[in-house]
Amino acid sequence: MPQTVLVVDDDPHIRQLLVFALEKAGLTALEAADGEAALVAVADARPDILVLDINMPKLDGLEVCRRLRAKGDMPILFLSSRDDEIDRVLGIELGGDDYVVKPFSPREVVARVTAILRRARPTAAAPSAPSPREHGRLSLDPDSWTARWDETPAELTVTEFQILRMLLGAPQKVFSRDAIIDRLHGPGFAITDRTIDSHIRNLRSKFAKLGGDDLVETRPGVGYRLGPCRGAS
Repeated sequence: MPQTVLVVDDDPHIRQLLVFALEKAGLTALEAADGEAALVAVADARPDILVLDINMPKLDGLEVCRRLRAKGDMPILFLSSRDDEIDRVLGIELGGDDYVVKPFSPREVVARVTAILRRARPTAAAPSAPSPREHGRLSLDPDSWTARWDETPAELTVTEFQILRMLLGAPQKVFSRDAIIDRLHGPGFAITDRTIDSHIRNLRSKFAKLGGDDLVETRPGVGYRLGPCRGAS
């Protein structure tokens, strides 16, 4: 079955443009004109991903994201009319998986949506050695897309889970920001280093609340690797 995308923007022209491009790519696209309508549509239609404008009347996109993140981890691609790094980083810290700044190409939005959905879609197991699933007090279940610290689950976005699984797969390796971007999106995908930093900061914050303040180590000038994951002694 085609996956469903909910496009949320108060500009009807943008909604129509994106709905047309997404449906042409083989996806099912729904529309909502503001944040309140978006929450209703999510409850009714349970889309696979939101394309969510930040600046809207009634409820802005950031507040919609806060409310949805309190209930689950539906993937979110933010749209922003301001070329402002604060808006971008704030959106990622709230739990957005990616962002696009207006004006944008519909093809770019479709590419980012399909990339997020591809990462979220379960894939058949490859005939190779299984990757590590436990490290210290951290455990991951790739089949159910769940992460735990001891027995306590952590609510992660698709992108956060993918980054953590990548680090867990090679716990001694230091991954540069470019390497992380290439693993997530493929070579040449346009995304800033600060976005990766925001995802890492979000992962640290979520696990620190569970006692995991040593989840990820930073190697200055190089990148990130998995920490010992032992927590407070």
